[in-house]
Amino acid sequence: MSEVPELPEPPKSFRASAPGKVNLHLGVGEARADGYHELVTVFQAVDRREYVTLHVEDGPAVTTGSVVREMHTEFFVQRPTEDIDTPANLAWRAVDAVVDECRQVAQALPPVRIEVEKHVFVAGGMAGGSADAAAALVAAARYVAAYAGVELDRAQLHRLGAQLGADVPFCLRGGTALGTGRGDELVDMLTRGTTHWVFINPKVGISTGKAFGLLDDMRHNDPALVPHLSTNSLSQQLTRGDQDALAKSFHNDLQAAALRMQPRLQQVIGAAEETPGVLRAIISGSGPTIAALCADADAANSARASLRERFPDYEVVTAAGPSPGAQ
Repeated sequence: MSEVPELPEPPKSFRASAPGKVNLHLGVGEARADGYHELVTVFQAVDRREYVTLHVEDGPAVTTGSVVREMHTEFFVQRPTEDIDTPANLAWRAVDAVVDECRQVAQALPPVRIEVEKHVFVAGGMAGGSADAAAALVAAARYVAAYAGVELDRAQLHRLGAQLGADVPFCLRGGTALGTGRGDELVDMLTRGTTHWVFINPKVGISTGKAFGLLDDMRHNDPALVPHLSTNSLSQQLTRGDQDALAKSFHNDLQAAALRMQPRLQQVIGAAEETPGVLRAIISGSGPTIAALCADADAANSARASLRERFPDYEVVTAAGPSPGAQ
């Protein structure tokens, strides 16, 4: 009688990454009954990526409650003043969401520790928190597959991601995509060529919710602030790959509100657009990050150096797009 081979031990860590994003177009429609606004947006993922690792810890299996014992974030961007390594963190919540999805089968799982390597600005309008959640969903899916034999597909992760935040599904998907609804109903968009960016974080706070509310108020008094819900021109330029024409087709409805809340951002936009090699500068999402599209990689590197010299107290980095989703 032959011996039954021993099964290999499951891995002790699970690592995944997900991209930050820039909005090439952000059209804001009417407020919905659920408190969100109808959006028509074009996301592009960039290669400033967040990395999430789940480390399996020794100790008794967890049968109820969170499997997460602790969380630690290593910052490669400015550290926020508040502690973000709490159960409210989207990465922590993402792990809990995956485990809860599998609870009927995965009744006992080993505890884990979450480590995050943060390369996307905190609260900067580039979906850093959503990227953490997307990476955590993928890492957690591998963890439950290894320790409980439960396989979650991308559709299930998309559904869980949408429950965590409107940008999480795009960070799972990556590339360039049209987002509608809350921004979580996604369709891939054909894109030719590579975009090269400089991102400038002026380190000022803008509440996303307050920006949307202010835009609503501003529209009552300014008929010119109509929703821009067509992406036809942008779509055409994406397929052409002409960076100059692409830059001219960018639009962000929230920019007017962001500039009202933080007028200094106009100075940063102006300085960026005066920099050689920069084709156009816009606010990313609700801000405060300024996204400056450059002619090519060399122009982006040169512009980064110039803008760091002009704004020594700001964070200034380069990135390229489109980038893959969580993996």
